[in-house]
Amino acid sequence: MSCLGFALPRMPEGKPGLPFRWMSEHASGVALGALRAWRRRVMRKSLKCCVLAAATLACAAQAQGVSKAAAIEAFGKGVQIYACKASGGTYAWALKAPDAILADAKGRTIGKHFAGPSWRANDGSTVVGESVNVSPSPDARAIPWLVLRAKSHAGNGEMATVQYIVRERTEGGMAPATGCEAAQAGREVRVPYSAVYLFFRG
Repeated sequence: MSCLGFALPRMPEGKPGLPFRWMSEHASGVALGALRAWRRRVMRKSLKCCVLAAATLACAAQAQGVSKAAAIEAFGKGVQIYACKASGGTYAWALKAPDAILADAKGRTIGKHFAGPSWRANDGSTVVGESVNVSPSPDARAIPWLVLRAKSHAGNGEMATVQYIVRERTEGGMAPATGCEAAQAGREVRVPYSAVYLFFRG
């Protein structure tokens, strides 16, 4: 298993008729539910793999004499902005951008999260990320947990050396289940959410 995916379960071998029974059983609702649960477990393990890899890089950098803390933890609170757009002959909500404030453990504002996805510290330094792993939140009503790799940086400061970003402990933020049809094309909604962000320096 790697940080970027997972392997599908292997079909049992060595017993006559077993492949057919395996296919029949896994076509049932119960088996499909079990398969989805298995997939969620594997993806969370994959997420942990990525987090551990990022933490290892950060600790290695700190051991080599980097004076700043190896990681930054921030609490993000704001909204996920969705736009109603045409999609495959129908209409669906598409993520436009996040808009959130980042705070430290004492509740002090330390930055902002916005389109890119980008994170900007109060000192003006910014990191833009690209997703390398997506894992469903344990809360089915919340947006997924993510691991992102730094794609670009701007400025000198807190975010200048960040190499990986993790979004976890999410609450809310899911796109609406209804309300996006041709008549609503272009409409935007702002869905409240919160999450914990970990920024690992390299």
